[in-house]
Amino acid sequence: MTGRTHDLGAVTALGIAFLVLAPTNITLSTAIIAILANLIGGITPDIDQPTAPLWRNLPVGRYFGRFFGLLSGGHRFLTHSLLGTALIGWLAWLFLNFLHPIMGIVDIRTVWVAFMIGVLSHLLFDLFTKEGVPLLLPVPIKFGFPPVRTLRITTGKFIENFIVFPGLLVVNLLIYMINYGQLLALLHSFKA
Repeated sequence: MTGRTHDLGAVTALGIAFLVLAPTNITLSTAIIAILANLIGGITPDIDQPTAPLWRNLPVGRYFGRFFGLLSGGHRFLTHSLLGTALIGWLAWLFLNFLHPIMGIVDIRTVWVAFMIGVLSHLLFDLFTKEGVPLLLPVPIKFGFPPVRTLRITTGKFIENFIVFPGLLVVNLLIYMINYGQLLALLHSFKA
């Protein structure tokens, strides 16, 4: 899937999680940082590509991207597995704990969960692509859904651009329309 589909998929998953879990004691700063962390999490597994947004935005990122891609085994290898997801989650937890003293009243657990929802949504959406993902790495089998590769989505093509992405927009619209009252109550419950 493309970056924009992963972004929208991550936000959709986060919205569903927030509506299902209905957090009560959350600050506005935590909510904003959680949404940003979710978007970053939604594209994090693709840091194994030299063309990833993270590497493109760093002055010499292209070189770091190539090195990291080689170190992680290339695109859709370590960072697209459950082992890689656990490693990413652990590193993110360490990073958030390092930043915690300067983050004020931000609940780092909520931010970390939002980040991990983004990472997991990335893996879920990539399961539907022709390439699949090596979920059980070091077992070198790539999993995909449906199991027949020819029935899966080709990244950046018609089905993703004109069915999956608009479908996610509709799902978001319906989720927020149906749960308007609950969403409004959540917004009113934010502490300063």
